[in-house]
Amino acid sequence: MNCRDGCGACCTAPSICSPIPGMPDGKPAGVRCVQLGDDNRCRIFGKPERPPFCGGLQPSEEMCGTSREQAIRWLDELERATAPAN
Repeated sequence: MNCRDGCGACCTAPSICSPIPGMPDGKPAGVRCVQLGDDNRCRIFGKPERPPFCGGLQPSEEMCGTSREQAIRWLDELERATAPAN
């Protein structure tokens, strides 16, 4: 499966703990990555500075659903389910 054009859900919904160019402390869940362009495409896709977490997220019917909104909901739920207990 290929990424949905103009989606960017995986660059917004999940938290990323490793440094990202422009976000040295990573990013919290629900915050748009600074590397996500206005066209909702990753500016560092395929580059070595892209966090391994990002490369590990692969589009799938389960994750992406049929819309950006479904993808955001699925990723939000995954984020909650895998968050460390406080």
